[in-house]
Amino acid sequence: MYFLADCPDGTEVIVRFIKFGVMPLFQFGIPIILIVLGSIDLGKAVIASDDKKVKEAQGMLIKRCIYAVAVFFVVTIVSLVFGIFASSDTADEVGGTASWSTCWKSVS
Repeated sequence: MYFLADCPDGTEVIVRFIKFGVMPLFQFGIPIILIVLGSIDLGKAVIASDDKKVKEAQGMLIKRCIYAVAVFFVVTIVSLVFGIFASSDTADEVGGTASWSTCWKSVS
């Protein structure tokens, strides 16, 4: 385990878990699952040779692709918002957000 002087006691483990466990899961895992499930549904409809089911499956695949792109960018948007608030001049005066930003940046 690494010791990070920039993080309060015990928080480096939580920050590391969020930064390298939860965020990549949301950013990469969920979109891949959505696209694979949409492709499976489309494959089932094509094998069934029902034009109505194929059209429905195509619509669902398009929706799932849009959802996948949206989920992919949620992590980027959240990181951007946290960066904006943490870099303000009054960050030290408001709840210690500067120390959170320093901790977040120092975890690798």
